[in-house]
Amino acid sequence: MTTAPARAQRMLALCADDFGLAPGISQAIAALARAQRLSALSCITNSASWARAAPLLHGLPASVEVGLHINLSEGLPLSASLAKIWPRLPGLGELLARSHMGLLPMDPLRDEVRAQLDAFRAATGADPVHLDGHQHVHQFPGLRSLILQLAGGMARAPALRCCARTPGIGFGLKRWLIRHTGAQALRRELLGGGLAHNPVLLGVYDFRAPDYRRLFRGWLDATPDHGALLFCHPGQALAGDPHDAIAQARQRELSYLQSDALMEDLAQAEVRLGPVWQTAAGH
Repeated sequence: MTTAPARAQRMLALCADDFGLAPGISQAIAALARAQRLSALSCITNSASWARAAPLLHGLPASVEVGLHINLSEGLPLSASLAKIWPRLPGLGELLARSHMGLLPMDPLRDEVRAQLDAFRAATGADPVHLDGHQHVHQFPGLRSLILQLAGGMARAPALRCCARTPGIGFGLKRWLIRHTGAQALRRELLGGGLAHNPVLLGVYDFRAPDYRRLFRGWLDATPDHGALLFCHPGQALAGDPHDAIAQARQRELSYLQSDALMEDLAQAEVRLGPVWQTAAGH
């Protein structure tokens, strides 16, 4: 009698977004990173709290990859040229519509993305290991070409988040919308240029589901043999932090990610945390 070979341990890149958005969020993400409960984090550099948050990145484990979370849909622009046109960044809906109609102010947006990158470099002394967009704006028409050009100009090209494959259970409309607002076109360009990216993206939900552990277990089950990137939004609300529409979801995520349950679930699923970047098409 023969037994089936054991399944190889799968890899999951667990990335916390929105570092720098508010002190409570940044402190929570930094604590998870130091405890090696994350393999990556992504920084917002155009927020009022970025300067205070950036020192928390010093001394993080080398296994935690630090990236730039390009923000073009919330808060205030950094660059003077974009601020003249948009004193406040447009909401996601307006940015999405303008991008698909070819009505974006591309030169000022290029200045803004460069300003956010420069703020990252000034605070960390390095280029970001990976790039993505707050609310997935990096894949929108016009913006994706701009960001690909920016990435190509770096001494070492960063990996880019790819949202073209979003397996999982539930939240089908949201997953469909993410896949069909530029993700397929971005994936083709990443593959054509041999640029590093994640094979699939996990973590999509409505921020209202009360049982984050149940969701996370489902994403672990959906992790393919060639790995996946799971984006998350842990945080806590401190006195003086700005209003946050998903504050309760952030706290639920933080509670799970800092608990023993995370490590138990990873072990049971035979998944470990680490990078999953690839330059060719996944299976």
